Amino acid sequence: MSFAAQILTLYPDMFPGHLGHSLAGRALEAGDWSLDCINIRDFATDKHKSVDDTPAGGGAGMVLRADIVAAAVDHALLKQPNAPILAMTPRGRPITQARIRQLAQGSGVTILCGRFEGFDERIFEARPIEEVSLADIVLSGGETAAFAILDACIRLLPGVMGGTDSEVEESFEHGLLEYPHYTRPQKWEGRMVPEILRSGDHAKIAAWRQSQSEQDTRSRRPDLWERYRNAPVLSPSDVQKKKKKDGP
Repeated sequence: MSFAAQILTLYPDMFPGHLGHSLAGRALEAGDWSLDCINIRDFATDKHKSVDDTPAGGGAGMVLRADIVAAAVDHALLKQPNAPILAMTPRGRPITQARIRQLAQGSGVTILCGRFEGFDERIFEARPIEEVSLADIVLSGGETAAFAILDACIRLLPGVMGGTDSEVEESFEHGLLEYPHYTRPQKWEGRMVPEILRSGDHAKIAAWRQSQSEQDTRSRRPDLWERYRNAPVLSPSDVQKKKKKDGP
């Protein structure tokens, strides 16, 4: 069964965008994942196809109407009743690699893309929607964030990356940032590839990479470092068991 993605958006022509190229594009052509874009405006009830209205209580901007969004969500639920629904909003909980892995291990995901000032809050009370934030930034719409979520999921699908080693060593997979990378030429503008990486001693290289990951995480992302320090120590077999347990 392929990974099925549904996008609820006012701009369906934006997709698949860059996801139609490179590894994700080849996986799409191969049927490893599918994409269905649902135009929220199709569920408008007036001749002008209105989907938004002024904020209750006054204020700037426009708000996506709960009744219109709910109709689009209900349509998506009929097509994929078991797929989690994510609403991209800066008010949501920050997405994590652990949550991405859970989504990728499931049958698919539905992503609701906001515009304007956001959604009528009642939609989250009335429908099973998970509010998700990509980062502490404000975008023009949820589509850009949806691209990032799908990209992160698709690269974890079996066979898309062509192997598992690079995936396992990526940033955030074990609570640390990934170690720095180097390649040829060995000397560039007077800067050398670290000697230990040219030593051929795999044990020392692994230890150096671990040390670099810890140093970079501690200096660049102290929030991650604190979580990493306080996390229980897991063996490689424990990590694999946890990944299976944390599945959908």
